[in-house]
Amino acid sequence: MLAAKLQESLGQPVVVENKPGANGNVASEYVARATPDGHTLALIADSQVVINPHLYKKMPLDTLRDLAPVSTVAANQFVLAINPSLPAKTFPEFIEYAKKAKPPLTYASGGNGSQHHLTMEMLKRRAGIELLHVPYKGGSPATMATVSGETAAMWAGSSNAAQIKAGRLRALAVSGEKRSAQYPDLPTISEFYPGFHNSIWLAIFAPAATPEPVLARLREELKRALESSDTKEKLNNAGGLEPFFLAGPEFSALIQRDYEKYGKVVKEVGVKLD
Repeated sequence: MLAAKLQESLGQPVVVENKPGANGNVASEYVARATPDGHTLALIADSQVVINPHLYKKMPLDTLRDLAPVSTVAANQFVLAINPSLPAKTFPEFIEYAKKAKPPLTYASGGNGSQHHLTMEMLKRRAGIELLHVPYKGGSPATMATVSGETAAMWAGSSNAAQIKAGRLRALAVSGEKRSAQYPDLPTISEFYPGFHNSIWLAIFAPAATPEPVLARLREELKRALESSDTKEKLNNAGGLEPFFLAGPEFSALIQRDYEKYGKVVKEVGVKLD
């Protein structure tokens, strides 16, 4: 979607090249090592910048030093979902049920160190509950495990809306600072634990030495693209994403805040990836 918008406004082809691997480190390194002329950019998730450096013993780049923040482009919330066989119908009921469960309830995640994993660890500490982590290789297997009852709970992305709508998962609360437009009846965790919020953001980065005038032009065009009348609908259809534009000092502050937040959680949990 952004490629098409930028191609139109910049008057030149914009090619999307997927570079999967190592939780996004392959793509991040590729862009960090590219010529800093504004022609090679990365659309990457926050986890690649603020979580991976705490997880991996050896990083191929310094995400805070080797990448230049252009702007955020979208954000998404997590939804706390449980298997419908559990007696809990609300978030407070789930917390009380989890406190009493012997043995502890299990929860699924998309893998060790994933945001699903770390968000649940944050909730465990805040609510004073014990849950057993069961990591899977991706969000889809984790979802299927919770739907089947193999695990009791999970933090789900908005892409699981179909499972929730069909009653195969029971949604209890969302993780953002405010209620979700997709789930307006669900409370935020912060309504029970003030200050608790954890959302995903996606952003554009460039190689660190990219000239400021080039970055400024890119920010201008990205802001225009996100303000386009059809953008919100397209992002919503792509898994419940919302347009989210942040640039300059505000974006840098967000990166630093999340870098420190996740660093603390990773250290407390003790998870490391090779």
